[in-house]
Amino acid sequence: MTIASFTYNAFTDDRATPPPGLTYVQAADVRTRYQTWGTSGPPVVLVHGAFESVDTWSRPAPILARNHRVYALDLTGYGYSQRRGPYTVDHLTRQLLGFLDAMRLGGPDERPILVGHSSGAAIVAEATLRAPERIGGVMLLDGDGLDTGAGPPAALEYVLIDPFRTSLLRIGLGVDGLIRRMYDSQCGPECPRLDRAGVDEWRRPFQVAGAEGALWSMLGEGVLGISARRLAQLHELHVPKSVVFGADDDVFDAGTPTETAARIGAPAPTIIPKSRHLPMISAPEAVAAAVHALSSSTGAGGSG
Repeated sequence: MTIASFTYNAFTDDRATPPPGLTYVQAADVRTRYQTWGTSGPPVVLVHGAFESVDTWSRPAPILARNHRVYALDLTGYGYSQRRGPYTVDHLTRQLLGFLDAMRLGGPDERPILVGHSSGAAIVAEATLRAPERIGGVMLLDGDGLDTGAGPPAALEYVLIDPFRTSLLRIGLGVDGLIRRMYDSQCGPECPRLDRAGVDEWRRPFQVAGAEGALWSMLGEGVLGISARRLAQLHELHVPKSVVFGADDDVFDAGTPTETAARIGAPAPTIIPKSRHLPMISAPEAVAAAVHALSSSTGAGGSG
């Protein structure tokens, strides 16, 4: 099996290239892929979660762009940004704050709304705690921001070593049906079905140079989060806050949205019907409306 695994890996070692036409900027120490939508209005910065990218926001971002300038970035380790560890809350927060610098956001008249999905909730929460004067508002979208210590099951330590882990990853990425099943389980029946291009959109970031090594490092770090005590410090900040969850999100307990809102000092959570863990895909209008409502609460939401 070991010989077969090494042989398979050797024959599948060609790496994919990023799609043409991507835009990059230096954010702290990471060459960062990003995308923008809209030309006027208050700024919104979208921060994805684990195994996601800028492309995860492709449905709500154009809707938000009717009233906002919208920015989204690939966190290091995912998408097409440079892979540069360590893949920790501290490092990813520095990348996000560096991105605000690069985009010239965070001044008195350019304080963005930060939206963090899933594990991205911890990144936007930590960024807000470090630089509250630069942030216009913070939204936790299907994420509680907490460090739960979760990671791969202990039994996987025997298969998450080379050459086997590389073989398993490449075999799994080559099965379109497996990618579709994972997408369907997280997104739900309200989401558009993945066509071939959609499958490639989710798969290709894990086939570019450096992606496999970064993935193993990130699995070693476990699910990103901050302590409950640290997160609760948001409660004391005079920064508008919002918590939004899909009604059928089974990644978290049913009480998590209310508990999270109370912990950070946000109003009662917004619950999006018929949505699971990816409401930005299943219900982009509802997510955009929630972001716009948060922006409007700061007095800079624009019209529409």
